[in-house]
Amino acid sequence: MTRRLARHRPTALLALLLGTALALGATPAGTAPAVADTIRDQQRWALDAINAPAAWRTTRGAGVTVAVLDTGVDAGHPDLAGAVLEGRDFVTHGAEPGDEHWAGHGTAMAGIIAGRGHGAGSGSGIIGVAPEAEILPVRVLLEEDDPARAEEREAPGNAVADGIRWAVDQGAEVINLSLGDDSPSAHPDPEEDAAIRYALARGVVVVASAGNGGESGDPVSYPAGYPGVIAVTAVDRSGARAPFSTQRWYATVSAPGKDVIIAAPGDRYMQGWGTSAAAAFVSGSVALLRSAYPELSPAQIKGLLAGTAQNAPEGGRDDRLGGGLVDPAAAIEAAAGLTPEPSVPAAEPYPETYFGAGPGPDPAATRSTPWLAPLAGALGVLLLGGAVFLFRRTRPH
Repeated sequence: MTRRLARHRPTALLALLLGTALALGATPAGTAPAVADTIRDQQRWALDAINAPAAWRTTRGAGVTVAVLDTGVDAGHPDLAGAVLEGRDFVTHGAEPGDEHWAGHGTAMAGIIAGRGHGAGSGSGIIGVAPEAEILPVRVLLEEDDPARAEEREAPGNAVADGIRWAVDQGAEVINLSLGDDSPSAHPDPEEDAAIRYALARGVVVVASAGNGGESGDPVSYPAGYPGVIAVTAVDRSGARAPFSTQRWYATVSAPGKDVIIAAPGDRYMQGWGTSAAAAFVSGSVALLRSAYPELSPAQIKGLLAGTAQNAPEGGRDDRLGGGLVDPAAAIEAAAGLTPEPSVPAAEPYPETYFGAGPGPDPAATRSTPWLAPLAGALGVLLLGGAVFLFRRTRPH
């Protein structure tokens, strides 16, 4: 699990957020061929589930940069050799590269997205969904077990919003946000909303995990809830919704998020779970689609992934799985007939409530229609009565 660093919020007081739990013990890589082969065998089910091998017949993600806004990425992991660009740290405190509490979660996400394996012919280790894509690491979080959390220290600025804008300016084409806030105080943050709109307007696709609150009342999570974001829920090996996966209106598609094999710092592997992992699988899928059709807008890519997903729920979508299990091969095939559209934000930003008298009447209209005033008064009485009636009918049960 992870916590978000946000402006004016001490890190120790933030609610538990999304993220793959690095669990079930680490397995040293490269200790013997059988161990490495087992890693590849254990991860294969998830790649097969989303039909990644079929997509690789067209592209493996070459030419696409995926920004991983997370806890940092261990560029020294053998499966990420040559895949990680120079990034930036927006946290500026806590663990440092090489420390025990550095970059576990971020390394896991990077491996799912663009792992390249290692060894002769890259036959060992983890292969990502888009193994020829590049990773831009942007540190915006502390690891869940970083001792610095106890310091209740604030991150400078708004790490997530600032990280999004920086990644866009560095040329990222996909932003992976395996993070979020689903605490009782969670709410749309104007700076994050504006940063996401900044990304979308510049053609950058934004992917976020839907939340791990499925067994805790399905709380709304941000940034998954912002307009234009591809929000991802998690499924298990059978394709069924994972019990922990949050069910909400913003679900776009689903992806594997349980019993997923992930890379860990220090040349290790672990088994994890969470909608964080699911989001990474979809970011890798977006990288494949963008590599094949770089001119498509974020809205078109979102529509393609939702419209071509496997095992679509009755009616085309639901809050559990969105449009169904992501299928980059089907999305690439469907994209062949599309004409690229301009990249614009998907919707207006969250509005600020306006308190005041509002605009005054048009003097000319008032002079020409003196009967409007009494009519408006009568309508006002009727509407007030209707509002009282509705209020009484919709009280909690």
